[in-house]
Amino acid sequence: MPESICYRGRQLETTDIEFIKGLIAQNPRASRRQLSAKLCEAWHWVQANGQLRDMVCRSLMLQLHRAGLIELPAKRFSPRNNVVERRAPTPDPQLQGPPLECSLRELGDIEFQQVRRTEGESLFGRLVQTYHYLGYTRPVGAHLKYVVYACGQPIACLAWSSAPRHLGCRDRFIGWSQTVRRQNIHFIAYNTRFLILPWVKVAHLGSHLLGRMARQLSTDWQQLYHHPIYLLETFVDPQRFAGTCYRASNWIYVGLSTGLGKNDHTRKQNRSLKALWVYPLSADFRRKLNPAHE
Repeated sequence: MPESICYRGRQLETTDIEFIKGLIAQNPRASRRQLSAKLCEAWHWVQANGQLRDMVCRSLMLQLHRAGLIELPAKRFSPRNNVVERRAPTPDPQLQGPPLECSLRELGDIEFQQVRRTEGESLFGRLVQTYHYLGYTRPVGAHLKYVVYACGQPIACLAWSSAPRHLGCRDRFIGWSQTVRRQNIHFIAYNTRFLILPWVKVAHLGSHLLGRMARQLSTDWQQLYHHPIYLLETFVDPQRFAGTCYRASNWIYVGLSTGLGKNDHTRKQNRSLKALWVYPLSADFRRKLNPAHE
């Protein structure tokens, strides 16, 4: 076998492989899921909220099994893949509310409702699927969803998720190494959807919502995932938008994407270039994301 294997930032040596083999031998009746949990416990492999990194560990063990480095017990059953099986929401034009055209002051109180794992999550999905040009995509990993209300009706939706692993212009902006990026990437939140409903015509609403969101998101993230957020980021398609509301709320343009996509192996552009904007949540965000930076 190779001297070492790197998986999701963890360097595996020959002794680690032997440890996994021993764990399997000591638990001959254990399922793959049970072995994964035991390995997470032995290695103290947990998420920031204390939950075992079970899915990552199972993927690692499966990779080692397929490479012939360990032998897992036979698969007992194949769990349902909710991400694959759950259908996208059906567009629903009847969700359209009455026209709302006024000044920001006249709009009155604005309420942000975090709807993940609540009854409001269904409404979020239907609104985004119906009115956002990209539609609704079910997030994977850490994420939060918001429906914004004013005047007794929804006026906007925002979604945030864990950040893409590799973004050259962002990584150069932060100045971190590959190792530090793997360790601290979870401190960045990615704005995957921002939708102001089309019948809402309120000047400066977009920048106002982004400003409110920047003051609230880290606290909400901490509550669910037990760690703060230090930097926000988003992509803007320059063929459709100028990023005006991000610029107006003091976001920073840091460069263009490569157009390769996160799973590319060809190094050839396969999609349009996107403008990357970021928003630091504290003046010392670089020190927090990259402790070696001074």
